Amino acid sequence: MGTLPTGLIALPGVYQPQGDTRLLAHVLAQEALTPRTDVLEIGTGTGALALQAARRGARVTAVDVSWRAVLTARLNAAHRRLPLRVVHGDFAARALGSRFDVIISNPPYVPAPGSPPSRGPERAWDAGPDGRAVIDRICASVPALLRPRGILLMVHSGMCGAEETVGQLERAGLSAEVCARSLVPWGPVLRSRRAWLEEQGLAAGAEEVEELVVIRARNL
Repeated sequence: MGTLPTGLIALPGVYQPQGDTRLLAHVLAQEALTPRTDVLEIGTGTGALALQAARRGARVTAVDVSWRAVLTARLNAAHRRLPLRVVHGDFAARALGSRFDVIISNPPYVPAPGSPPSRGPERAWDAGPDGRAVIDRICASVPALLRPRGILLMVHSGMCGAEETVGQLERAGLSAEVCARSLVPWGPVLRSRRAWLEEQGLAAGAEEVEELVVIRARNL
């Protein structure tokens, strides 16, 4: 599924490509990218998706709040001799004033007790009690970051509410839909907080499969 690069370097604590990355890569592969396409990846991790776009000729900017992720993505780009601009910081601040044809993101989306962490590897997946801490920010920010007819591709868990994401994007003036779905087995993070997820009504007893969704939104 998809055309992700192989043999990626991943420094300790950097999120490695998994089922969500592969699903988003599959969807990204269906989008038209040219040397005139400006792409932004929010939360690049190893740079796998950004490199997929760069390999197809697009001009790609990748941003991450983790310095380790930034260094990892730069190393992977240098190893493949692909032009990739990787910057550190909050995506809204680093992309301010720029516009893109395609925005891709595999944001933190795992529901977790308490506020999202400010450091540590958990920062790549934990996103507050409803899993929407970063998703909601992306929904609010992308209309100002997309060019006319620009596309957002974002993957997240069905636990976070695909309908809520589509609704927010439509209220912001974009057309939006779920364009891909996939079922994946629970990983160790979800298994470790089963009792809490059941208490929150986010999982049923004995549930072991998570639905992933890709939201595709288009600026009008």
